[in-house]
Order: sequence, then C-alpha cells, then structure tokens
Amino acid sequence: MALINHRAREIHFKVVYYGPGLGGKTTNLKCLFERLPAERRGRLISIATDNERTLFFDFLPIDVGLVNGMMTRFHLYTVPGQIYYQRSRRAVLQGVDAVVFVADSHPARERANLESLADLRANLATIGIDEDAIARLPWMIQYNKRDLTLAMPLERMRAALNPNGAPDFEAVATSGKGVNETLKSACKAVLARLAAPDLRPRVAPAHVPVTPSEARQV
Repeated sequence: MALINHRAREIHFKVVYYGPGLGGKTTNLKCLFERLPAERRGRLISIATDNERTLFFDFLPIDVGLVNGMMTRFHLYTVPGQIYYQRSRRAVLQGVDAVVFVADSHPARERANLESLADLRANLATIGIDEDAIARLPWMIQYNKRDLTLAMPLERMRAALNPNGAPDFEAVATSGKGVNETLKSACKAVLARLAAPDLRPRVAPAHVPVTPSEARQV
C-alpha cells in the first residue's frame, strides 16, 4: 500500500520482483540501478542468501512529475527464489503496490516458473491479499533469457503464466533488453491505480526504515 511522507512531500510505492531462483530478478535490479542517474536513486542494499542476493533500492522517476503536489518515490525489491525462504518472501510482499514476475525461458525451468507463480499467490493470500485484491494488483510478467537457443516458445509461456493477459515483456536482463520497459509499465500501473477508491495511502514516518542486520551496501 502506498505511503505518504508529508515531511518530505513524497508518496512511496513498493514494486516487488518475484520469480524462480536465478531467473533474473537480481539482474533486473542491478541493471536498473546502474542506468538511473545517481542523484535520483538511493543506495543499493544487498541481503546475502545461500545462492543469490536479495536487493532493494529506491528512486525518484524522472518523467512522472508531481502527484497531488508530491514527488513519487518507488522502492524496488527482489525476493529470494529458493523455496526455503518463505518467511523472507512474505515479509518483502507486505505493502506491495505492484508485482513483476520474472520467468525463466529455459525449458528446464518450466516447472519452477509454475511453482513460483503458485507460491506468489499463496504468499499474497497468507498476508491478507485475497483473490479480488490480487486481481486489482498491478501485475507484470517478464519472460527473461529470451536469448537462449532453447528458449521456450513465447506463446507456451504466456498460456501457462499469463492466461489473464497481464502486461508482459520479453527480456534479456543481462543486456538490459526489456528491463526498463517492464519497470515503466509497473510504475504507470501503480500511478493509475492511485485514483482507485479502495486505495488510501497511509501516512509514513519521515524515513522509511530498512535496517536488516545483515544488509550491506554494494
């Protein structure tokens, strides 16, 4: 849920990148961080897990302008893909305003994609987001690793992962292809939903705390 920081005159939004382990979530965030002007982004924070890192940072969009007289600040998060990090994934999903599901195009990861998508829905339900709310939540699908020789056909992935026709994008996150387009779509969807009658931003403290003991700047 969006947060209002009256002291800083900012509205804060949270976008979570979800998907199977090693599917490209971290690569997406690192690519975005490197492309954003330094003066418009915060620190890139990393929480180490066994096989991949959970990353997060915030930024001020360049082309959005003021919303109700306030600047907009987006907080981007990845979640660890391994199944045994359930508690961490649920914690990151708290207060989410949009989800980007990053699917792996390798045929060997087809089942992992489906399991991760089911896990996402289950975790949203666990934190109190029911099916109706999930249907209203801005939701993007990114088909990553499209440069693989054995990449699954797009229509096959779309039928399995996006039957409801959410905005979707082909991507090669290692080269940056499709990365900006996915984020822009998520941000636009979040801002469009801000006018919805069921969305009432909460008042935030002057500083949105992110203080996990194991966090470090990268």
